[in-house]
Amino acid sequence: MIVLEDGRSFRGKAFGAEGEAFGEMVFNTSMTGYQEILTDPSYAGQIVCMTYPLIGNYGVNEMDVESRRPWADGFVVKEASRIASNWRSTETLQSYLSRNNIVGIEGIDTRALVRHIRDKGAMRAVISTTDLDEASLLEKVRTSPDMKGRELATEVTTEASFEYPAAADAKYHIVAFDFGVKTNSLREFAKFGCRVTVVPADTSAEDVLALAPDGIFLSNGPGDPASMGRVIDEIRKLAASQKPMFGICLGHQLIGQAFGGTTFKMKFGHRGGNQPIMNLESGKVEITSHNHGFAVDPDSLPADVEVTHINLNDKTVAGLRHKTLPVFSVQYHPESAPGPHDSEYLFEQFVSLMSKKKGHIGRICPI
Repeated sequence: MIVLEDGRSFRGKAFGAEGEAFGEMVFNTSMTGYQEILTDPSYAGQIVCMTYPLIGNYGVNEMDVESRRPWADGFVVKEASRIASNWRSTETLQSYLSRNNIVGIEGIDTRALVRHIRDKGAMRAVISTTDLDEASLLEKVRTSPDMKGRELATEVTTEASFEYPAAADAKYHIVAFDFGVKTNSLREFAKFGCRVTVVPADTSAEDVLALAPDGIFLSNGPGDPASMGRVIDEIRKLAASQKPMFGICLGHQLIGQAFGGTTFKMKFGHRGGNQPIMNLESGKVEITSHNHGFAVDPDSLPADVEVTHINLNDKTVAGLRHKTLPVFSVQYHPESAPGPHDSEYLFEQFVSLMSKKKGHIGRICPI
């Protein structure tokens, strides 16, 4: 059974682990990529409902994980396939959820659930296979943590620094803050000749600069960016060092706050692989992958920070750039996994910034 904090409930069939799962109920519009979604640390603290009706038909494999384990607190689908039909598959989705203690539910009207969230907004919820009393579950939900004001990056971050090697000879060294970094971001940097040192979320600016990076990457991650005051202070110090800096998703929101902007919680956020983004400099439209429930308020930004990209669905800020410092960011996920590859140029743009800073001759990619 699912119970939302406003009292709406749905009955279905359990699949995956037994027990109870609490989190913010959100939805994802991707047709494929459920394994990458489950293992995206940005989903910590959330229960994910997939809008595509059939999920699990190609199973699960060890090559498509985006972090060390699944982070979604619960999983909701219309129909979970019991057949895993793919040559790379090593197990079914159901066994994968069971093995990783993720509570799932199928057989509910996911369209009705998504329409409810779109109307009322993302809200706290519970999936239970044990307690089926609506009043009891509603009481539990209303005492569970709210996403607004919740700091989750330190719960998903690496415990110790580690290195991700370049695909060939390393030309640049990047220090990446792990607020919930996805593996495909590291693969993208490696492909462009970057060696990446991944550091915990609470690493100080002094310790980062001691590693002598050519650039600094601020990753995606879960939770409310406004709860990360200490990290924002360290980002402000790093920006003053004149090191090239690139942020995505949570990293983008933290950059906005570091320069004096504010963020707000969206009604139901953007999650899926088909969001249209306009590049305001080139006029081109990118189809992009998203996973966020907070956004930067454009009216709060100072004069030396400009908006570079907007979401065409709701006109929210999708990209920023500082006018004098080598710092830029985007709200969406250029590393995809899952999703389209329209925005891969942003990794090349960051490499070009580092190349320019080091005095190398190279093509500078437009934003």
